[in-house]
Amino acid sequence: MSSNILVINCGSSSLKFSVVDSASGQQPITGLAERLGDTGAVVSIKSSGNDKIIIDIPNGEHDKALSTILDHLQQQDLLETIQAVGHRVVHGGEQFTDSTVIDDQVLLAIEACNHLAPLHNPANLIGIRTCQKLLSNVPHVAVFDTAFHQTMPEQAYLYPIPYELYKEQGIRRYGFHGTSHRYVSMALADTLGKPLESLNLISAHLGNGCSAASIQGGKSIDTTMGLTPLEGLVMGTRSGDVDPSLHHFLCSQMKMSIDEVNTLLNKKSGLLGLSSLSNDMRTLEQASQDGNQQAELAIQVFCYRLAKHIAALAVPLGHIDGLIFTGGIGENSVAIRQRVLALLAVLGFKIDDEQNKSAGKSQHGLITQPESTPAYVVNTNEEWMIAKDTQAAIQ
Repeated sequence: MSSNILVINCGSSSLKFSVVDSASGQQPITGLAERLGDTGAVVSIKSSGNDKIIIDIPNGEHDKALSTILDHLQQQDLLETIQAVGHRVVHGGEQFTDSTVIDDQVLLAIEACNHLAPLHNPANLIGIRTCQKLLSNVPHVAVFDTAFHQTMPEQAYLYPIPYELYKEQGIRRYGFHGTSHRYVSMALADTLGKPLESLNLISAHLGNGCSAASIQGGKSIDTTMGLTPLEGLVMGTRSGDVDPSLHHFLCSQMKMSIDEVNTLLNKKSGLLGLSSLSNDMRTLEQASQDGNQQAELAIQVFCYRLAKHIAALAVPLGHIDGLIFTGGIGENSVAIRQRVLALLAVLGFKIDDEQNKSAGKSQHGLITQPESTPAYVVNTNEEWMIAKDTQAAIQ
């Protein structure tokens, strides 16, 4: 019997998909629909062993993109092998602590979280409802970014603001990137041949969006993102932590609207804002090597803030059995890992330069010296985690 799962990650104007074998993690086909609703809307599809094909769908919306994808799966004799559809959903609030088969009540509960993730959840719902219409003969499962962090204790997730705001409005820290943090912690435990329940880990997911998490016995006990994905680390275009009064200052002194401040902190800050150049770490590293001082400054702030947060995340663990670097930057930037571990010497980290240079090319790699607190590079695979969760939920 097939164990193929169609994994869908739906945004407001884009849609990522992949067919994933939940048992092996193999992905025979992946793709991206982008610029949806625009005259330049396209679907790009990559099959294993074949070149990418691009299908124009001018002015096509999500339904046209999904029908195009399903038609292609039919042509490749893959559509009949799909056992279920796994949907990435950004925010599950406090209601969802695990991945869940979608029914009408689940849809209503996801919709009730729209105010917590207004840029993401409505788009996720579009993907779910459209997919349910076009692929109604298989179950659909919601896999939540926030679910993994629902094991955080109150002292970690509560903000020091009037308690009724939490009770009445659900204002608290939720955390994100849970699918990635969970996958890499499980993968490292498997590689080490140790029970996940015995390990104290810190996972640093570093990409255009960045977060880190304390994971004790396979459960998240603290993380850097909060009510929204803006809190915490410096990211590609997000500021991470700033003085909360910055909003008032910008509104009163620069006459910015609250929406303009929100856009500034989410889309014009972080690496892009500091460097005035790019949100891409590869571009900044090259610019720094070429003598661009602002690019170098952005990298320094990124690494310093990351090291501080990692040190703070050690507090609830007591001791660290492993620090994990993952995500596009974490897996690929030798220099960022070197800088961060140098700043974390106080926690006993001593990098092995040769192992650091070779890490990331294989699935997992130790990058520290034998006497060091261990640090590893672990390649994340959120699509496989979503597929595994979906398979488990329908069973």
